[in-house]
Amino acid sequence: MQDTPRFLTLADVAEVLNTSSAQVYALVRRGDLPAIKIGGRGQWRVESARLEEYIERMYDEARTFVAEHPYNEADVPE
Repeated sequence: MQDTPRFLTLADVAEVLNTSSAQVYALVRRGDLPAIKIGGRGQWRVESARLEEYIERMYDEARTFVAEHPYNEADVPE
C-alpha cells in the first residue's frame, strides 16, 4: 500500500470494500472500523493501516465462522 495515502475518506474506504459510504459510516459509528474526525466540519478519515487491520480481522472472523458452521449440502436450496 505504498502509493495509498495514509488517510482515506469514507468514500475511498467504500470503494476499497466495494460497498456504500453509508455502510462505511455505520462501521465507523459502531466502532468496528477505527477512524478520526478532522477539520472544522468534522470529516471522518480512516487510516490505511487501520483499514488493512479491519480487512484481516474480517478474514479471521470468516474463517472462524466457516470452521464453526461446516458446509452442509442439505442446507443449499434446490
